Amino acid sequence: MKIYKLSLFAAALFAGSACNDIDEQVPEGSEMTAEQLQETYSADPTRAEAAFSGMFTMMGQPCYTFGEDQGRADDFGYIAMALSQDLEGPDAISPNSGYNWFSTACSYTSRTPTYANPRLRYSMPYNQIGAANDIITTFGAREGQEDVYKVAQARAIRAFAYMALAPYFSFRYTGHENDLCVPIVTPETEDAANNPRATVKEVYDLIISDLNYAVEHLEGYDRGSDKSRIDQQVAYGLRARANLAMEKWAEAASDAEKAAQGYTPASIAAVSTPSFYDINDANWIWGIDITKASVTDWPYQTSPSWIGSFSGNSYAAAVGVWYQINQLLYDKIPASDVRKGWWLDADAHSPLLNTISWAGVTGDAIVDLEISDVKMAMVPYTNVKFGMMSGIGSDVNDNDFPLMRVEEMLLVQAEGYAKSGNEGKASEILNSFVTTYRDPSYKIDGRGLSLTDEIWFQRRVELWGEGFGYSDAHRLGKPIVRVHGHYDTVTNEDGETTLKPVIDNPTNYDNAYQFNLASDNPWCLMRFSQSEINANAAIVDNTGGRVPSRYDGLELRDGVTD
Repeated sequence: MKIYKLSLFAAALFAGSACNDIDEQVPEGSEMTAEQLQETYSADPTRAEAAFSGMFTMMGQPCYTFGEDQGRADDFGYIAMALSQDLEGPDAISPNSGYNWFSTACSYTSRTPTYANPRLRYSMPYNQIGAANDIITTFGAREGQEDVYKVAQARAIRAFAYMALAPYFSFRYTGHENDLCVPIVTPETEDAANNPRATVKEVYDLIISDLNYAVEHLEGYDRGSDKSRIDQQVAYGLRARANLAMEKWAEAASDAEKAAQGYTPASIAAVSTPSFYDINDANWIWGIDITKASVTDWPYQTSPSWIGSFSGNSYAAAVGVWYQINQLLYDKIPASDVRKGWWLDADAHSPLLNTISWAGVTGDAIVDLEISDVKMAMVPYTNVKFGMMSGIGSDVNDNDFPLMRVEEMLLVQAEGYAKSGNEGKASEILNSFVTTYRDPSYKIDGRGLSLTDEIWFQRRVELWGEGFGYSDAHRLGKPIVRVHGHYDTVTNEDGETTLKPVIDNPTNYDNAYQFNLASDNPWCLMRFSQSEINANAAIVDNTGGRVPSRYDGLELRDGVTD
């Protein structure tokens, strides 16, 4: 009889102080046979429906991983993962502050297996995989069309979860197919306590198998107005991402076209004010739907508290943990591009502020507005991209979070066509998108980049803050470049020479975070959390590298911000 752990298992709670970043876990999870699961849900069908809904709501649910008794401010599901992963990349910055719960990502101490941040980033996807496996087991035994749709969505969720793991535990797909990745857990898994890491190819084979099933079996499914659910177009979009990671360029472009059908990018006017918080926007294909009820008791475990800049009850505004763009990337955005205004400039100005008011203050005066225990003065390069669902200055942090936008699918098409030999069509797609929806003065060769690097630049700007920063650099084999510099040879009076680091361009990174990482640096790979090592005897951990120090890799360049 096969036994598998549920939702990794779903009821795990953690010991230790909520403000202690050391993860002192207790052994987690429960075990239930497929037969017991069927009996449980058959006895109370509402529990099966609730489990299906929970597979989606857990993605942004406060305190899901560590539990309400912990109340950790960095515990809000996939959104916290996306934030962590962007902060490990080249373009997103948060300060070196005792209030910053995500400083481990900024400093790459997130490889420490006893820390909470890597634990969350490992547990959340496996919680979702466990929930998906429950749905596959429960509804897969039924024959109704609605049951088939549920199984198809569960398999798409499982693929999404593995794609949230694979880029961080192994190097890029091409050339590393036989490297170790992460354990595969399905309803057929014999023993989760002795489950070795699968290869990169095996993980992506499962991802593609799941998404092929979802694409086929979601034909005809209508999710109505509920964009938190997965329909066929979302499945196509997820498969486009997987094909992109596997360098199946033509397939990625084809799938992205299908995902984008019927959706229109946000207009220049629409993104000329803080936005990106409403799942019902016409350019969102899929998202996390956050309700007021879900964040009432936990306002800090939310995207407005950390990623936004306009909440009246947050870490970002109240204690100055502002989420900023790297000046290197910002300086490459032309003034004619509406997205330049998604961040404050060097003088702490953005035209987007002219469209909003906070406590009766409008425009640039919002930057200097200070309200005790609510808002500090903003700093240059702070993002104003993300607005507030319940209004600027609201303490109701109910912003939805985008998981897939049509703009991403257009950029996937451009990359797929460019790398499959059709640069003409790639240029046409890219030029049409940017000139129509972001910068009427756009010149595709304006930065002097190759077409593929120009597409990466556009992804870095357009999708900033949405969880793509690190994984894009990773799959493209690009270094993580935060600062530009070089080393001068200095000779002392005894004739001894040393290398003196010199910063070539201004940087808004804190000193502790001023380093670059080569794409093949072993420290780029996540380590398994101590609890997983304890629970799974077959785990062989990633090794090599060290915690980066200031000025490491100073000479590295990425081809875009050079």
